[in-house]
Amino acid sequence: MKLEKILDGVLYEVVQGDVNKEIKLLCYDSRKVDKDTLFVCLTGFQTDGHDYIKAAIEKGATAILVEKDVKVADDKVSVIKVMNTRIVLAHIAANFFDNPTKKLKVVGVTGTKGKTTTTHMCKSIMEAAGVKTGMIGTLGAYIGNEHIETKNTTPESYELQELFAKMVDKGCQVAFIEVSSQAVKMHRIEGIRFEVGAFTNLSPDHISPTEHADFDEYKFYKKEFFRQVETAVINIDDDNSLEMAEYPRNLRTISTKESSYLYSTDVENIWEEKLIGVKFKMHGDLEKDVTIGIPGIHNVENALIASEITHILGADDEAILKGLKNVYIKGRTQLIKEASSRGTFIIDYAHNAISTESVLSTLRAYNPSKITCLFGGGGNKPVARRHDMGSAASKFSDYIILTEDNPRYEEIDDINKSIIEGIKEYDCPYEVIYDRKEAIEHLLDISKPGEIVALIGKGHETYQEAKGVKRYFSEEEIIKDYMKREKA
Repeated sequence: MKLEKILDGVLYEVVQGDVNKEIKLLCYDSRKVDKDTLFVCLTGFQTDGHDYIKAAIEKGATAILVEKDVKVADDKVSVIKVMNTRIVLAHIAANFFDNPTKKLKVVGVTGTKGKTTTTHMCKSIMEAAGVKTGMIGTLGAYIGNEHIETKNTTPESYELQELFAKMVDKGCQVAFIEVSSQAVKMHRIEGIRFEVGAFTNLSPDHISPTEHADFDEYKFYKKEFFRQVETAVINIDDDNSLEMAEYPRNLRTISTKESSYLYSTDVENIWEEKLIGVKFKMHGDLEKDVTIGIPGIHNVENALIASEITHILGADDEAILKGLKNVYIKGRTQLIKEASSRGTFIIDYAHNAISTESVLSTLRAYNPSKITCLFGGGGNKPVARRHDMGSAASKFSDYIILTEDNPRYEEIDDINKSIIEGIKEYDCPYEVIYDRKEAIEHLLDISKPGEIVALIGKGHETYQEAKGVKRYFSEEEIIKDYMKREKA
């Protein structure tokens, strides 16, 4: 593609060379530069792309996009200056990939909690409606059933546009994306028009020298997202909801407490042999009895948001009900149905005190005869986290099995010392089984219907890391293989 076409719609100055040259690749990482690349210099917290111009040219860059005054000795290299390279990268990436978001209905979900659950619910519903769907978020990107690893919850603008282009090529009609406050601040979603944007909730998070200065800044960027939204779906149960509703042209609301466009009543937990979730009555835009296929009363808010979003997108009532009941989120209170004869086995990514307490208190609300929690501590991580995680597990469990997580360069016994100190605060009985596979199979041997077994810490991960080596490890596969052997 000609450089001039890539820069279409952008205000720029040609400092050196010209824009009448062919560009084969856009790149902001000098290590990935190849022949005929436009190298985009991004200014970050730790590195500055302007410092890597020479390296990029040596690897084949024939054009450089800058926001600072620079000198380039090679007069064959075009130097293009703009006010902000991050903003411009988003626009030129869209041009480079032929503006894929104009061929998709793009839906963004923002908030402190619930983004991953809500987008998965939306995807499940639209697929039940027969619509091929893409999704981008914490657990990576999905194009239909194809999974692609991603670095951030909301990837850099170039990767975003590349993923959208792949979705278009594979026949997707809708794309659901988790929108982080960092993505808004760093202009990763610049220029994207969101058909629908949703707000889940807001509480202090991501406040640090490299993220947001304070809660006000964090909230500001959440709100800024809605400048790009056509129709907003807002959870009015949250105290910050009115601020989020200021910019969108159209507004829909959900609530678990009061009348709104979509609201719930008669909420209760439901636990059957191959289902642990929530049921409730939905009112407003839809009048239905609803069952959610994941546990936790808090997921009613997420289900209402997902239902209103997909209702706007044209999903019928049957698809909404089916999608919510069959929703599947890998590593997030994930029920392994194959083990139902041995009890209720749940896999969750909880790896700190807050998330441990959240998942175990949610499961405790189902009044099982016993909760067994299996976990370990990550090596080369804060010692205080281990103690607090042990305390949270002990508070809500009836029995604990300590095992390995990702010990990295630490010994398991050293990791367990702090965890055991935390466990002793609530005196929950525990034992240590070093090998995690052996520990899981032991629980499959002894657990019974009416009990809940929570395997926490690994979640969606498919590896274990020790002594600098990563080896394949899947808790889900261990359970399923065990049950296959039992039936053989």
